[in-house]
Amino acid sequence: MAILKPKYLHKFIKPYLVKDGKEFRLKDHDPAMDAAGKDSTIKHVMSGVNPQGVDVHSFKSPSTEELAHDFLWRAMRCLPVRGKIGIFNRSYFEEVLVTRVHPDLLERQRIPESLCGDHFWKHRFEDINAFERYLTRNGIAILKFFLNLSKKEQKRRFLERLDDPDKNWKFSAADVNERQHWNAYQDAYEEMIRNTATDHAPWIVVPADNKWFNRLLVVNTIVDTLHGLDLHYPKQSAAQLKELKEARKRLEAE
Repeated sequence: MAILKPKYLHKFIKPYLVKDGKEFRLKDHDPAMDAAGKDSTIKHVMSGVNPQGVDVHSFKSPSTEELAHDFLWRAMRCLPVRGKIGIFNRSYFEEVLVTRVHPDLLERQRIPESLCGDHFWKHRFEDINAFERYLTRNGIAILKFFLNLSKKEQKRRFLERLDDPDKNWKFSAADVNERQHWNAYQDAYEEMIRNTATDHAPWIVVPADNKWFNRLLVVNTIVDTLHGLDLHYPKQSAAQLKELKEARKRLEAE
């Protein structure tokens, strides 16, 4: 694995992902417990990338409009266009995490009772895998990062936010409430990864207690993926090269 600092990512995204004249898309997922460093990882890893080539989408609690559609709908609307990187800060995986820990949230989705039996979660995993297979068959390379934060380190970061007035805005009392469900979340994460890790859309479990290591692993994985796509700038056709020569002659003749 080649070690490249984030500033070198601009060599790969400027802003197009092109291979054999066709444009690829790269989609990155970042689910994790609160205070795992999702926002700072995105900011650090993408700091050297041309902003024209990246779209970041942070998914919060579903809106009324989103709840009126299927659970993948809001993610589909945010898929990156060809030639760009799309980053999902949380994503449709919340629908097999938060809703599993808090099943009462499913009531807001108004799913028919006949579809909510023992097979429900198995079907959601199957739907996610089918969706991601569809995306890869349409030229989207998918990377899924799980920032694995320990309970002890999460507590330390929460206390740090409470101690620092400039970080108070990052803290919510709901974060402490969610800690009471720690074991349930860990079980849900394990089940999610086990059922949705595939060759075409792998999970990368990132130890998140040390931010420098977390960021290094993420950036190296992205760079390796981009290397594997064998990207290059768009090539000019013979006709286009002829036009460039003519344009040079005209400029030099002025």
